[in-house]
Amino acid sequence: MDRFQALRVFAQVVESGSFSGAADKLDLSTTAASRHVAELEAHLQTRLLNRTTRRVSLTESGRAFYERAVQLLADLDEAEQEASRAAVVPRGTIKLTTSVNFGVRHVAPAIAAFLAAHPGVRFDVSLSDRIVDLVEEGFDLAVRIGAQGSDNLIARKLGETRLVPCASPAYLKAHGVPRVPEDLARHNCLTYEYVAPRSVWSFRDAAGAERSVRVGGSLHANNGDLLAEVAAQGAGIVFEAAFIVGPEVRAGRLVPLLQEFVSAPLPIYAVYPSRKHLSAKVRLFVDFLLERFARSQDWSAA
Repeated sequence: MDRFQALRVFAQVVESGSFSGAADKLDLSTTAASRHVAELEAHLQTRLLNRTTRRVSLTESGRAFYERAVQLLADLDEAEQEASRAAVVPRGTIKLTTSVNFGVRHVAPAIAAFLAAHPGVRFDVSLSDRIVDLVEEGFDLAVRIGAQGSDNLIARKLGETRLVPCASPAYLKAHGVPRVPEDLARHNCLTYEYVAPRSVWSFRDAAGAERSVRVGGSLHANNGDLLAEVAAQGAGIVFEAAFIVGPEVRAGRLVPLLQEFVSAPLPIYAVYPSRKHLSAKVRLFVDFLLERFARSQDWSAA
């Protein structure tokens, strides 16, 4: 059995809705198309298609196999183009995960621009502030702030940002302005789930010495936007990435604090599973992000 030919026939039967339609498009007889799929089912020891006199439909196993088969065929086409040194035309689905705020504000416009240039590509995006297991959950790519994740991943740096302590003018008027990091211990500090350790905020002074303080407060959350909005309403102090609090600072809703002290830079990475051959669509999108973010992004809180 020619497995790749069988995959092509199976995918075309699904897309055409019939064996005869697939046979016409692939220049095969209907009998040959049916034989290819039957041999594939025998090889896999599972039924992929439900057959009636009028139509075919995917079984549950067939639906899962079809999604993988389409991706595999697209990757094979790209590999053949690269091997022949032809211009690579990316196609297929990029399954991407990134954080909620950064995804909406920065990755979404990049996706829109990339899709305009590469109409053969689709995206399946999951927004989550947690560190997703790319291999276990089947993702092609992640854009991450700070931690890269597993050592078995490849990371390419897109840029960097910093954590900035902020509070609203109303909070500072009511509770005073902290002048040194140690002052934060007596303030209501709103903490974020995915910063470790979440109850310790660290800075460096002008001499390069580390100044860490244990903090606590009335709110802990797993979303930076929520924390920034609660702080802007006057409830406490946040220590958030500059790209999150920047718009609120520029609008005057939040005020940066402790500007004589700095936090460690947070790198922004494109992260993907380590493998010998990275698909063209993922490689081109990562290159696109590198170029776009290098020239046009403002992640400051100024």
